Amino acid sequence: MGRLDGQSAVVTGAAHGIGSAIARLLEAEGAAVHPVDKDEADLTDSSAVARFFGGIERVDVLVNVAGGVVGQVHAPIEQVTDEAWDAVVDANLRTTFHCVRAVAAGMKERGYGRIVNISSGAGRSVSLTGIQAYASAKAGQIGFTRQMAHELGPYGITVNAIAPGFVLSNPTTQRQWESYGEEGQRELVRSIAMRRTGTPEDIARGVLFFAMPDAGWVSGQVLSIDGGHQLF
Repeated sequence: MGRLDGQSAVVTGAAHGIGSAIARLLEAEGAAVHPVDKDEADLTDSSAVARFFGGIERVDVLVNVAGGVVGQVHAPIEQVTDEAWDAVVDANLRTTFHCVRAVAAGMKERGYGRIVNISSGAGRSVSLTGIQAYASAKAGQIGFTRQMAHELGPYGITVNAIAPGFVLSNPTTQRQWESYGEEGQRELVRSIAMRRTGTPEDIARGVLFFAMPDAGWVSGQVLSIDGGHQLF
């Protein structure tokens, strides 16, 4: 018997990496999972979001994973264009806003909901990539999480965030890892108390905790899953 039997869940950014691991774990725990990635719906477009969620009868659990650096690398702030900034903020923060807005009314009507936003250690500190918009958008997700916890809590809806550390989860993070070289990789691992990088499954297990019915008095929290990196 799964801990999410009878629950309906949406996981965004589910094509690979962290999103895929979350979708698999929630499904293994009995949830009917509706995965969505940019190939299925452009979550930066409010009309596309409305169409996607309009095809789902009920959402008990929403996990916002969609985001990333959209192919960008660091540039000095004076060289960052409006378009580059907007692309990263839209991919991370706007998608989260759109999806939470889409499920809020139904969750309020039923008096139950679990929302988990995947932020980043960059939102609590600085981005290892140096991408200013990414750090800002991830910090914005944390602020949005807290505000939504305050607003939706009276309706039985919890809203929490996870701030992952360095997880080798997709081609982008793999390229980032390789760019450090052997010495840079050793330095990064030495900065982590557990002396290893994370896995998508590490993050998924944290999401499962927030998503369970038993976590009904945990809201507005930001959980760093980073192997103890934030200790340093």
